[in-house]
Amino acid sequence: MGRDSPHRARLARALAPLRFIIVALNMLALARVSSPLFSPLKTLTLTLTLTPKPLTCPLWSSSSSSSSGFCLPRGPESTTSPLSAGFCAAALSPSPPPPPPMAAAGADEGLDSNPLLRDFDFPPFDVVDAKHVRPGIRELLRRLEADLLELERTVEPTWPTLVEPLERIIDRLQVVWGIVNHLKSVKDSPELRSAIEEIQPEKVKFQLRMGQSKPIYEAFKSIRDSSSWATLSDARKRIVEAQIREAILNGVALEDEQREKFNEIEQELEKLSRKFSENVLDATKRFEKLITDKKEIDGLPATALGLAAQTAVAKGHENATAENGPWIITLDAPSFISVMQHARNRSLREEIYRAYVTRASSGELDNTAIIGQILKLRLEKARLLGYKNYAEVSMATKMATVDRVEELLEKLRSASWDHAVQDMEDIKTFAKDSGAPEANELTHWDINFWSERLRESKYDINEEELRPYFALPKVMEGLFSLAHKLFDIIIEPADRLAAVWNNDVRFYCVKDSSNSPIAYFYFDPYSRPSEKRGGAWMDEVFGRSHLLARSGAPVRLPIAHMVCNQMPPVGDKPSLMTFREVETVFHEFGHALQHMLTKQDEGLVAGIRGIEWDAVELPSQFMENWCYHRDTLLSIAKHYETGESLPEDVYLKLLAAKTFRAGSFSLRQIRFASVDLELHTKYDPDGPVSIYDIDRRVGERTQVIPPLPEDRFLCSFSHIFAGGYAAGYYSYKWAEVLSADAFSAFEDAGLDDDEAIKETGHRFRETILALGGGRSPLEVFVAFRGREPSPEPLLRHNGLLPIAASAL
Repeated sequence: MGRDSPHRARLARALAPLRFIIVALNMLALARVSSPLFSPLKTLTLTLTLTPKPLTCPLWSSSSSSSSGFCLPRGPESTTSPLSAGFCAAALSPSPPPPPPMAAAGADEGLDSNPLLRDFDFPPFDVVDAKHVRPGIRELLRRLEADLLELERTVEPTWPTLVEPLERIIDRLQVVWGIVNHLKSVKDSPELRSAIEEIQPEKVKFQLRMGQSKPIYEAFKSIRDSSSWATLSDARKRIVEAQIREAILNGVALEDEQREKFNEIEQELEKLSRKFSENVLDATKRFEKLITDKKEIDGLPATALGLAAQTAVAKGHENATAENGPWIITLDAPSFISVMQHARNRSLREEIYRAYVTRASSGELDNTAIIGQILKLRLEKARLLGYKNYAEVSMATKMATVDRVEELLEKLRSASWDHAVQDMEDIKTFAKDSGAPEANELTHWDINFWSERLRESKYDINEEELRPYFALPKVMEGLFSLAHKLFDIIIEPADRLAAVWNNDVRFYCVKDSSNSPIAYFYFDPYSRPSEKRGGAWMDEVFGRSHLLARSGAPVRLPIAHMVCNQMPPVGDKPSLMTFREVETVFHEFGHALQHMLTKQDEGLVAGIRGIEWDAVELPSQFMENWCYHRDTLLSIAKHYETGESLPEDVYLKLLAAKTFRAGSFSLRQIRFASVDLELHTKYDPDGPVSIYDIDRRVGERTQVIPPLPEDRFLCSFSHIFAGGYAAGYYSYKWAEVLSADAFSAFEDAGLDDDEAIKETGHRFRETILALGGGRSPLEVFVAFRGREPSPEPLLRHNGLLPIAASAL
């Protein structure tokens, strides 16, 4: 094979990103690295022919809690055309109108008025109901099937006859199913569950039919092999290569019985993942701890007491107050975290902890058998496709390989271990010095409580006392001001422009420097445990696309939604945030920025689409760094009553505390990533070893205190069993090198130099945020940084660079 062979070139591009990781591993081993505090993300599926899943955050840890939000007075929502809403509508160009309803034997009489089939500028979230799902999705699939048949009949290996009609089909299904799937995540109900359960197999059947279309597959291969291949843009080449790869992973090469079996597996996996997620939600909301004696919740801060009383009122205790109770503790993150960090009642902490780590592991909500079935089916699917295990399938669309990931995780684990052991010794010593009777036998429900006390003592920081300085309206104002400074964009409220699914949801318009709209986004901040799944995530509503622009508009503008599960306002106070919750909002906004500020006009690789999963965390983790930037932090940290700025000495203490328990938090993420990889590489679903045996074995290497024998956290590990992170949880660590180095460009330019920050921010926007999936992540990074990534900034951000230097 020649030096300039396209196959050799593709191989070189695939292996290139690994070079900097090897360098990183060597430095990490020398430096005994401990990772910085880790905040939540996001899930996204990069399969272009299937509906993307949302970006979601990692499992809870004391370093990644989210419990804030805000709600401003608003008028009634409207689903009318936005043309009367003001300038923000001027450049609007969302989804093109669907074909008119077609008459069909037995068609539902209500199709003409079904909001899922309506021509809309913004999704009609306020009127879509469970009753619309079955007839609406069935009719949509019928129309799309006709479009697919026509495409296959007329397909030629040209862009207009192949890619453009395919993008229209993919996008229409994604937009409409996205509405239904989103509502299930934020407004769950038995009726909606039932409707989705019934219609989902038909949707999956169509996706498989499209993904396995041989005429389309052969046409893409013809484009790649044609003489005009060299003339295609990088973005179009990426689309063609991705479609060919995804077709293979979707089973296009399978025949007869093998294809039938593959399709059965895909249907069953969809059903099992949905059931897994529902069981976690139901198990979380089923647990309630009613407390009438305030002594039992001694230590809980006022915000937590207010939330517990507010929950009690919602559960029928009309006279509940923060001062006198009764109070209801739940397993929802804001309630759970407060108990684990602040409740002096050790038996209460134990009860809540045990309930949390055993969610969805017993009775009719037990996910154990579901996990076994999922792992068995994933392995069977991998072998049908010719892979040894499911991890190899996962890595086929990522930057990394299984071997490199295992090497990275082990280097990080061994480098973090001593730091984590020292963390534990520090906590034990502090608890002992504080006269704690449990000091010599600290266990899982003690660690967060005593580490919080140690942090308060060591850095003189009490996060609960800082809450008044972080009111979410002010945080959002500061975040938007930072976005303007970095990326020259203006973000304005546009609440009356689009319908929403809950009155607490805000809607925003993003404008460029000429005051023209370039994107929109929804923000749903509050926890609603009775109907909303946990975590935080970003997902797309519409993607940017030249093809799908409205008549007369150059492009269809991107629209995103950001969802958090944060503490709502209590009484007449705005939502007051912890510093960790501020980081979470910045994190999710980073994902949204990559979706909204893309300049890529090819819809299939615009924004977050087409970006390798292990690189997708770069913008989100990058934005977290600004929470420690002095000017940024002090601009958002204003006392909600007095307007007083956060004292300078407190800012310095926050900065000093940045790497507190860094080794422990690093090990936590490594545990998640390691057990994920182990289950998808070495685990035999039919063997004598259970999934819990695997988890305990990993826990012995990644937890200073081994997990409880009854620990069943796997039963709520939605990232890998109901999200897009199967054999991909390592991506958080992989992308950490990229994000730290990206932020270091601003440090090099000068964080106190406004002009330098603006210039560097412009370059970041024009590369990392603008190019989307149209170029490989490594190429995009080099275009921004001028070189390949270096691990040095990550070491420095962890406070480990001096150690690394002396070791070298």
